[in-house]
Amino acid sequence: MPDTSMLWPQLFETVMLICFGLSWPISIHKSWRTRNVAGKSRVFLTFVFMGYVAGVVAKLWRAHILGTAPEWVTGLYVFNGLLVLVDIVLHRRITREGQQA
Repeated sequence: MPDTSMLWPQLFETVMLICFGLSWPISIHKSWRTRNVAGKSRVFLTFVFMGYVAGVVAKLWRAHILGTAPEWVTGLYVFNGLLVLVDIVLHRRITREGQQA
């Protein structure tokens, strides 16, 4: 019988990343549509981005140590990190536009 001891933790990690992954496009769309970033902190977004980078590094490091390919969920960390990066860039752009007006 295969070892399923890691099945549940991986499932919950995947659900977390999917939920976050669905939230970022909503946040980006709202900022883009309204050109308003009130309530968003670039510092907060930067810490979240750094968290995703750390998650990717941890997954890659673990795969390297085990001599295996990275888990497919690593792609969700990368995707979410890219979405946060887009939100950071959009935040910066909107904030600069507001300062020039």
